Amino acid sequence: MKWLDRKNRIQFTDIAADDFNAAEYEKTPAQFMDEIHGRLPDGQWIIGVEVFRQLYSAVGLGPLVWPTRLPGISHALDFGYQVFAKNRLRLTGRCTKETCEVG
Repeated sequence: MKWLDRKNRIQFTDIAADDFNAAEYEKTPAQFMDEIHGRLPDGQWIIGVEVFRQLYSAVGLGPLVWPTRLPGISHALDFGYQVFAKNRLRLTGRCTKETCEVG
């Protein structure tokens, strides 16, 4: 996504960085790990698929966004993202004993 952001409209934050402190944002590390978070210029938090919609719109791909708001498609994307988010480390091969332990 960074290479599409030619106008530098998006500020990316690496939540895996050693100096990242979730408490600075009044969130827990688990909240950030459970699903993607974004923050709009007015300070409002957004999560899940809406973050991707805003990112795509910010880099000029807005026409790809509107179909994702249609009933049915919107619900399917939300559900699919929730399944992916909870399993993304395993699905992307980034599991460690601590991150993918079955509880």
